[in-house]
Amino acid sequence: MTRYRIRLGVIAGVLAVLVVTGVVVLRAGSKPAPELPAAAAVVPFTMPAPAPPPVPAETTIAQVTGPVPYSGSPDGLPVGTIPVGSWWGQTKYLPVVAEAPGWLQVRLPQRPNGLTGWIPAASAQLTTTKYGILIDVTGHRVRLYYEGQSVLDVPAGTGTADDPTPLGQFYVMDVAPPEGPGWGPFILDTNAHSETITSWEGSGDAFTAIHGPLGADVAIGTTGGAISHGCVRLHDADLAQFSPVPAGAPVVIVA
Repeated sequence: MTRYRIRLGVIAGVLAVLVVTGVVVLRAGSKPAPELPAAAAVVPFTMPAPAPPPVPAETTIAQVTGPVPYSGSPDGLPVGTIPVGSWWGQTKYLPVVAEAPGWLQVRLPQRPNGLTGWIPAASAQLTTTKYGILIDVTGHRVRLYYEGQSVLDVPAGTGTADDPTPLGQFYVMDVAPPEGPGWGPFILDTNAHSETITSWEGSGDAFTAIHGPLGADVAIGTTGGAISHGCVRLHDADLAQFSPVPAGAPVVIVA
């Protein structure tokens, strides 16, 4: 009996050793828990700045009378004079594109296209408009903008490849009465000069005007077309909706 107890004790001891050893082996062979990656730095999301409207949301207009001299820079010597005459009249409405103390940089009505000059601020009376016009000569569309938002989009007849509608930043030079049937309720003369025609029908210049269809309603249709010598033709009813646009309002012509 004693020997049997001794054998049981030996067996129990061996089992205990094996159990302890197995635990040690399991612990030694186990892999350490992977380290969690550090939290990525949080990059704040910022909304991209909205694209500026193609036409200014508001434009300051300088009303001047007479042959006002203009300079190439503020406080500079005069380099030219705003013209007067049959085409121009005495009073001009010129969009202001920049300001300096005592001076205004304005778009000028005469050639070349894109001409600007600085005039004394004291020579002008200032008003503002929230209207503007965009002419798309490739899409044959004219859009009316108010406060930088398109409020009207109509088909148009624009210049042909031989006599294209000039591209650039311009303005409504004056709002004139129609010259006869087909011209629409009024004519918006702009200071955009033709790049291919020097003197239209002996007039001494060739301005781009926005007017009625001159019998080309079918050609204008709903999609517009290249049908003019550079002027922009609209259906009478569409042109009538541009009546709030004043002289001096910006006109942007793009391809």
